[in-house]
Amino acid sequence: MNEEILKQIELPKHIGIIMDGNGRWAKQRGLERTEGHRAGANTFRTICDYGADLGIEYMTFYAFSTENWKRPPKEVSAIMKIFRDYLDEANAREAENEKRGLRFHLTGEKKGLPPDIVKNLETLEKKSAGKKVMTVNLAINYGGRDEIVHAAKALAQKVKRGEIKPGDIDEASISENLFTAGQPDPDLIIRPSGEYRLSNFMIWQAAYSEFWFSDILWPDFTPDDLDRAILDYCKRNRRFGGV
Repeated sequence: MNEEILKQIELPKHIGIIMDGNGRWAKQRGLERTEGHRAGANTFRTICDYGADLGIEYMTFYAFSTENWKRPPKEVSAIMKIFRDYLDEANAREAENEKRGLRFHLTGEKKGLPPDIVKNLETLEKKSAGKKVMTVNLAINYGGRDEIVHAAKALAQKVKRGEIKPGDIDEASISENLFTAGQPDPDLIIRPSGEYRLSNFMIWQAAYSEFWFSDILWPDFTPDDLDRAILDYCKRNRRFGGV
């Protein structure tokens, strides 16, 4: 994005991206679906780095939902292999992450993920904990409804221990017990691939998010497309229920 344009607009602080269309991208090319996921992982790297270069403070990437476990075992296994490769690479490129100031955070349930992936995620979170340029939320084994249930259970335990009263529970306390606790809600949610739904992504946090949809399949999504989404977002009048 042109630096002169950047000076004239207010960038969204938090962008959520539903990385969709990998399988269709592969099918169009006569490839295995797993090749689409690999291409999508490369796009993720590019867009993540570009977002940090732009100055976006938070980006959440929907990588694997709680419903995705229903996919064929071969495909799930291949996706887990891609996660392993990425986490190995991210942990190895510590100097580059340091330079860009990337902080990585798992936004999803660790329970159910392979132990080695959980270990690598925890290592990456620990190594990057002090970085302050951009927080990269990795939504892996994530579901918006599951996240709200997780928050409700945490609050119920606090009531049980006598730490709070049922009447103390409000929107703020629920937000404080979500996986994105301490972060602003997404200003902009991007979904490529021609679908027009949230698919259980950040359904609490997206109450006042702006949406940008595109027919572009995720592996073909480029920094120019992110620029277009941001510029379109900046033209919108966000009233948050007011006038």
